[in-house]
Amino acid sequence: MLKYIMKRLFIGVITLLILSTITFFGVRAMPGDPFEQDNKVMAPETYEALKEKFHLDKPVGEQFLIFIKNAIHGDFGESISKKGKLVSDIIKLRFPVTAKLGAIAFVFSMVVGLTLGIVAALAKRRWVNSVITVVSTLGVTLPNFLFAMMIMIVFAVKLGWLPIVGLNGPQYYILPVAALSLGPIASVTRLTRSSIRDVMHEDYITLSRSKGNKEARTIVVHGLKNALLPVVTYAGPLFAGMITGSLVIETLFSVPGIGAEFTNSITNRDYTLVMGLTILFGTLVIVMNLVSDVVAAIVDPRIKLGK
Repeated sequence: MLKYIMKRLFIGVITLLILSTITFFGVRAMPGDPFEQDNKVMAPETYEALKEKFHLDKPVGEQFLIFIKNAIHGDFGESISKKGKLVSDIIKLRFPVTAKLGAIAFVFSMVVGLTLGIVAALAKRRWVNSVITVVSTLGVTLPNFLFAMMIMIVFAVKLGWLPIVGLNGPQYYILPVAALSLGPIASVTRLTRSSIRDVMHEDYITLSRSKGNKEARTIVVHGLKNALLPVVTYAGPLFAGMITGSLVIETLFSVPGIGAEFTNSITNRDYTLVMGLTILFGTLVIVMNLVSDVVAAIVDPRIKLGK
């Protein structure tokens, strides 16, 4: 297990280096200048001083080496567009907001998705399965921004039950969490339902039934454990994606999170902030993929991680 984890961490570091390299040279290949908006009223001396401060007066290869050296020590420098603010401070301020919203949405998605999937797989009445199938299909096909606008209109504008701006209390989380969770709930439901149906035809399920075990015990102890493997594999990347934010949802609900910061950093050609957020997102995805693989091996020891 330890050997496998170390191997995956090494591959993760290489992946992160490749991602950083592509992003670094990619953003600098974009037309325009990070000081373009201010350059019209900026003195030439000030312009040159800013370029020197952010190492933009050096060849791009040398800039990259400076970035790697600083990034190893956790130093991503100062934001270009947000003058006087360090990239690390922006992340510390904005990321917890997005992470909390995403974590709540993730837990909600897993609980509801697993419940619906189990009910759909084991329901004796066809109409129950049909209703859940329709709901999960809509969840997969309906864009989350459209669903977000629909629930905003109904529950905030028409009924006036829930607020839609900011995250100033528990009630403020209800609509954005619902909007973020629609797609994941549908996916988890479909995965769980199909996995349980496949597992219930396995020989060990038949053996458990033949021993006189109750159906509920057979399902929970033998069936559900193995049926959860595809869900566990899906959960890792899902968690990483949800806690790194959704630009559309954060914009619609005026959430002061990291998603909008990332888009604004690209629009403003804020090279330092783009790189800091890219490394943050990449690290989260790599780590959560590793965690999901390890958890899958714990759930099913038949999975050999070292190979």
